[in-house]
Amino acid sequence: MHNQTFYLEKLVRDNVAKLKPYSSARDEFKDFHEDMVFLDANENPYNTGVNRYPDPQQVTLKQHLSSVKRVPVDQILLGNGSDEVLDLLFRAFCEPNVDNVVTLPPTYGMYAVLAATNAIANREVLLSKDFQPDVNSILDQVDHQTKMIFLCSPNNPTANSFEAASITYLLENFKGLVVVDEAYIDFSAAESWSTQLHNYPNLVIIQTLSKAYGLAGIRLGICYASAEIIGVLNKIKPPYNVNELTQKRALERILNYESVASEINSILKQRDALSKVLLEVNYVNKVYPSEANFILARVDDANKRYNQLLEKGIVVRNRSSQALCENTLRFTVGTTEENEKLIAVLKELA
Repeated sequence: MHNQTFYLEKLVRDNVAKLKPYSSARDEFKDFHEDMVFLDANENPYNTGVNRYPDPQQVTLKQHLSSVKRVPVDQILLGNGSDEVLDLLFRAFCEPNVDNVVTLPPTYGMYAVLAATNAIANREVLLSKDFQPDVNSILDQVDHQTKMIFLCSPNNPTANSFEAASITYLLENFKGLVVVDEAYIDFSAAESWSTQLHNYPNLVIIQTLSKAYGLAGIRLGICYASAEIIGVLNKIKPPYNVNELTQKRALERILNYESVASEINSILKQRDALSKVLLEVNYVNKVYPSEANFILARVDDANKRYNQLLEKGIVVRNRSSQALCENTLRFTVGTTEENEKLIAVLKELA
């Protein structure tokens, strides 16, 4: 069902709507794979493999991503990690010192940081005790200045997915952008919301190659949205925000999806095995169900257990400072060998 009251032009900041985007040499002459003499971009002519500017629109990479994800090329924006994509959303749609966004703690910490960086008020609405969005409380916080609601699903640090009905309700009843951060979607049984883009013009989806694709070091974030929203973000993105080495490495990995799928399968098996063991550990009070590549567990004394694990050479994340997460540790699922070491240590700790 369409959100009949959504008008993108009312969301875009006036200065962004009016600005003329920078046009790089590679925007003006696009056939830079042709055998030509390139004297247009003030590049060093000596071949180092990276002496030429990268494709500003990452066309080849987007084409392959489009076929894997089944999203049209003109509905894809790539960024220097998800964090750049998220920052672009703030800069395109939120007026500093005027607008606000809604986030749902406990959640990914960068939403709050980016809101503060861009001088945007962050209205926090806690998740319920079972880590689900309270849609009525969220909509109670919304006013004419609310531009975006951020939903991390599967959620970090809680590892669960949000109920589809809740996300649908927000899409149909909120006039701003509903941003669904799917960094962990590849580990979930739930379907990506990218299949719903044609139904909801206010839906924005964020994904990454950092998790399932094992490419955290190359920094590649992905935004899927309507062609109109992508067009706005393209106006303000830096011209060469995704470097040549990142584009090449990402393309290699996407073209070798069998290897990615095999690793995901292994991580899911290890996740289930680790969950079962955690349930048997006497100082673990609760193991939360996971649809991500990590497990959140509530323990008797998180600081004590964190330090004990550290002394045994194992680094986990103490999430106790987060809302609703008192005395919790977050365990990323490692390799079989790493998990066996973790399990052995968990069992020997008193």
